Amino acid sequence: MRRFKPSVWMGKGAVLITALVLSSGPTWCQESTPDSNQPETLAQTVRELEAQVKELRASLLEMRSDAVKNREQTEELRRELQAYTRPVAPVKESVAANAQAAESPVGYLPAMTGSGTIEEEQSATQHPASIEEQLQLLTAKVDEQYQTKVESASKYRLRLSGILLFNLFNNRGYVDSIDSPHLVQERNPDQAKGSFGGTVRQSLIGLEVFGPTLAGAKTRGEVQFDFGGGFPQEIGGITSPLIRLRTATLRMDWEHTSVVGGQDVLFFSPLSPTSLASLAVPALSYAGNLYSWTPQLRVEHKVNVSERSSFLLQAGVFDPLTGEPPVQQFYRTPQAGEASNAPGVGSRVAWSTAFFGQPLTVGVGGYYSRENWSFGRVVDGWAGTSDWSIPLGSMFALTGEFYRGRGIGGLGGALGRSVLFTSTLADPNSRLMGLDDMGGWSQLKFKPVQKLEFNAAFGQDNAFADDVKAFSGSTRYFDPKVARNRSEFVNFIYHARSNLLFSMEYRRLRTFTISDSHNTGNHINMGMGILF
Repeated sequence: MRRFKPSVWMGKGAVLITALVLSSGPTWCQESTPDSNQPETLAQTVRELEAQVKELRASLLEMRSDAVKNREQTEELRRELQAYTRPVAPVKESVAANAQAAESPVGYLPAMTGSGTIEEEQSATQHPASIEEQLQLLTAKVDEQYQTKVESASKYRLRLSGILLFNLFNNRGYVDSIDSPHLVQERNPDQAKGSFGGTVRQSLIGLEVFGPTLAGAKTRGEVQFDFGGGFPQEIGGITSPLIRLRTATLRMDWEHTSVVGGQDVLFFSPLSPTSLASLAVPALSYAGNLYSWTPQLRVEHKVNVSERSSFLLQAGVFDPLTGEPPVQQFYRTPQAGEASNAPGVGSRVAWSTAFFGQPLTVGVGGYYSRENWSFGRVVDGWAGTSDWSIPLGSMFALTGEFYRGRGIGGLGGALGRSVLFTSTLADPNSRLMGLDDMGGWSQLKFKPVQKLEFNAAFGQDNAFADDVKAFSGSTRYFDPKVARNRSEFVNFIYHARSNLLFSMEYRRLRTFTISDSHNTGNHINMGMGILF
């Protein structure tokens, strides 16, 4: 066995340590040498770190914004889930939905104007058979929201809706507008006896934005357009119709009270007949259906009387329109109503209850405005109105309106005439009087199955003949011989799918003069529409 020799091992260790030191010497010396580029490298590193910090900060802000949106969507879905799982609400909760659906020119169109969140009110009247059906329905709504979400510049939800509508039409007689006629004019020998054509200008586009909750009220805004603003004076202008503002409203909705401001339908005359042939102008306008999209501010309050009935109280102020055409194209000058320096005022009271398991609504309303026709000629414009929506069993429904007034051309009465005068308005000696008028309409709806409905409606506007005869030789902004206008139609509307519609309508029009002679026209219209 070999003996351990410390001197030998110490010698070998010293040699090994010396070799390691010598081999690592150049590297140590190189690392220890100061680098002249070190400050520039350090600044570059700092700049890169700052860029990364900014990028991380932007990512965090984006994640925070997404989190807020997701929280809002989750809260909205939670409210919808509560709406579907709560017990079926009393009939009084669905009354406003039924009345509001009737305010649309076509009752089944998406509600883009009027009071209340229609989808929420309609959901209260549904009867799911089980919890499974409720959950399936909620899942479908979530999928629909994901597929149809419209991006908005703000964090609040935006919804697009409307109808793309194509109409083919044929006329007999010389009507005022061949694609949507409302009165018949006397035909000259050189004018055609009839006309045929097609149009898409009655298509509607609506935007709805859901705002924040303010002072306990949900805020919402809606705007609606069509292409009924006329035609450019150029070659091919007939197929390039001008876009037109119809309604634009801002709402604040509490549990029982709402404040609405903007341009909207006449709330004291809220209904219109059901027709796909006349959307640019509501059906039976100038034939018993008061129609005007008027700037207004109104307050609505609902009073629950019992589990089955309620009252809706409405009051507001209006721009006091008189029906005169604008004097200038690009500048607005005051007309007779606005020259009075006072707003028009209106109100309505509607009672709703359950009838045949469906909501029944009857309302009465009124309107007043002061009209200054210059040189001290002042007219009091006024109207009294009534409206009804009455279910007659499970398949039939009767709706309609009636009015009596004076100086209401700005509301669509008397074919747009508010006054009669003997000479021009610029003549201080011209004699002037408010035109008395009376009219109304009614519609019977028959809906044998969910996808098919038939409608028959009749309407008449009757300016008082004695007034018109007394001023028959006068100068005014409308045909001085016309005293009465009448129209009736029948149609069917078929829902091939939930958003695909087909329609056929026959309309007869008769416009009477002060001599009891009349001009007759016939209008046949085929409509194809898709809702979005």
